[in-house]
Amino acid sequence: MTWSSSSLSYPELKPIQSINAHPSNCICIKFDPTGKYFATGSADALVSLWDVEELVCVRCFSRLDWPVRTLSFSHDGKMLASASEDHFIDIAEVETGEKLWEVQCDSPTFTVAWHPKRPLLAYACDDKEGKYDNNREAGTVKLFGLPNDS
Repeated sequence: MTWSSSSLSYPELKPIQSINAHPSNCICIKFDPTGKYFATGSADALVSLWDVEELVCVRCFSRLDWPVRTLSFSHDGKMLASASEDHFIDIAEVETGEKLWEVQCDSPTFTVAWHPKRPLLAYACDDKEGKYDNNREAGTVKLFGLPNDS
């Protein structure tokens, strides 16, 4: 199944443009805080970065092996975090696509979110299996970007 996006006219809501983004289902989408880009994550394990004005894909990030579950842009729009069932979070520089960090996790990551004013990333993983208490009803929220992180 191909994910596509359609632009609609207002107030008639008639389709005026459609773009194809991924060859499989799109799972998540985020706009960067500057309004220049939006990113999509898909079941094909790709993150696509789109120019908002031109509606063209400017870059793809392909370091994940599992479907992309969650995305988040940093407060300044310079970094993009993406995560999946892989046991790491990919943090990339938006303008170059270069990998900045690979945050290791013990389990799949369900959500990532950058602090609104600082380079601090919060993330939640499925820690109910493995070395953590299996009877616990809640997962764990962790932080990356504290002074001791590298």
